[in-house]
Amino acid sequence: MNDTRNLTDELKGRTEDAIIALLDENEIELEVAVENLERDFNMGTIVRSANAFGVRRVHVIGRRGWNKRGAMATEKYLHVLYHASVDEFIDAMQLDGREVIAVDNVEGSNELHNTQLSRRCVLVFGSEGAGISNDLLHRANRIVAIEQLGSTRSINVGVAAGVVMYRWLQDFYLKS
Repeated sequence: MNDTRNLTDELKGRTEDAIIALLDENEIELEVAVENLERDFNMGTIVRSANAFGVRRVHVIGRRGWNKRGAMATEKYLHVLYHASVDEFIDAMQLDGREVIAVDNVEGSNELHNTQLSRRCVLVFGSEGAGISNDLLHRANRIVAIEQLGSTRSINVGVAAGVVMYRWLQDFYLKS
């Protein structure tokens, strides 16, 4: 088989629709959202990581445009949903019965290692500079931060998303 797409071996040779259907069939409860991300590599990195970890829905709050290059075409196999405003996003999450967990190292956030993430949640990430808006931080059910021991105040948002998604997988899917 000469399928050069960035797919696991068991998905090679299948159509995009068949891949999406199979992944949807095995969907996990975790969803991811991004707010205020600039048109940079971070959004693509978050989408690619979400795909790798089995997330089926990524919510984009605010601007619709994003740089797909970092996603390496993985956005084709999951559902990217757009919300024009924080209100629209929060309403959709409430209708879906999802806990909104903001990930930001702001005052009052809880350390990730001391936090039990909920199974049916959406993890929200913000931009490199501005982070998550105050409006969304105030409307989130909880705020968590990744503990850091070095001199830098923060880590790259694409990296942070991968860390927290993997932590969620450990809690709910990788237990032996």
